[in-house]
Amino acid sequence: MIGGVTRRLMLLDTASLYFRAYFGVPDSVRAPDGTPVNAVRGLLDFIGRLVHDHRPDDLVACWDADWRPQWRVDLIPSYKAHRVAAETETGPDEEEIPDTLSPQVPVIEDVLAALGIARIGAAGYEADDVIGTLTERAKGPVDIVTGDRDLFQLVDDERAVRVLYPRKGVGDCDLVDDELIRTKYGVRPGQYADFAALRGDASDGLPGVKGIGEKTAAQLITEYGDLAGVRAAAGDATSRLTPAKRRGIVEAADYLDVAPTVVRVARDVPLPDFDPALPAAPRDPAALDALAARWGLGGAVGRLLPVLAGGRAGA
Repeated sequence: MIGGVTRRLMLLDTASLYFRAYFGVPDSVRAPDGTPVNAVRGLLDFIGRLVHDHRPDDLVACWDADWRPQWRVDLIPSYKAHRVAAETETGPDEEEIPDTLSPQVPVIEDVLAALGIARIGAAGYEADDVIGTLTERAKGPVDIVTGDRDLFQLVDDERAVRVLYPRKGVGDCDLVDDELIRTKYGVRPGQYADFAALRGDASDGLPGVKGIGEKTAAQLITEYGDLAGVRAAAGDATSRLTPAKRRGIVEAADYLDVAPTVVRVARDVPLPDFDPALPAAPRDPAALDALAARWGLGGAVGRLLPVLAGGRAGA
């Protein structure tokens, strides 16, 4: 609450959005020197559309300071292992990223800084964990913009926390609330992490329980309440579990001991002090002009600035 007014917070899963921009905007979009800038331009246009459509007061570009945290890998070594391009001894492993995308990421950082849009990450944590922490701290409504279903676990109608899940670009988003999750997945948002752990997720290297897919996982979580209840039923000879399900759950004990910790986003990440307010004007106009000229972003910046000036809920 500021001045008696509840502020709407928008949290961007930034990598999710710039990957979407990279694959959605032609790589013929290039800087004057020929360098592709399709991800940069696409992300700026995404931000402009999101601010125009949803009118947040505060906006944070949440960042993967560590896309594959060691503490998650220590629990499940296969976690995102298929996406490792190179292992390093002194820092996070290098993620496999298209050759023409990786040079654009520093440009995105520079442009966000010149605009004055807060970009926040935390050593040893993913953007999901930053989003979880800022959602936990929020006093007002929260819009989480992501293409990652794992963040559905944060949805909470009572706190006005929802996910904007892009289908095409960001102009066509599913508004993910309690009802949509119950209807589509058969579980409540608070059960989603246990459901995801049980089901597994090949895209994150999570094996799940053999023989249990999405539908069965939902049925089990609904019937027994949570993962602990499902595991208790597997150990109860009088429960209604089939022998195959019982065996699969028991045999996956080591995985199920640690999977919930890996799947659940952290909500207590130490973050630096920062100003999340949506900027009405660029923080560093000269730097922004120089970046726009160097990278051929004049059109995207020109479209974004008027939206920032007039797109705030309190404007």
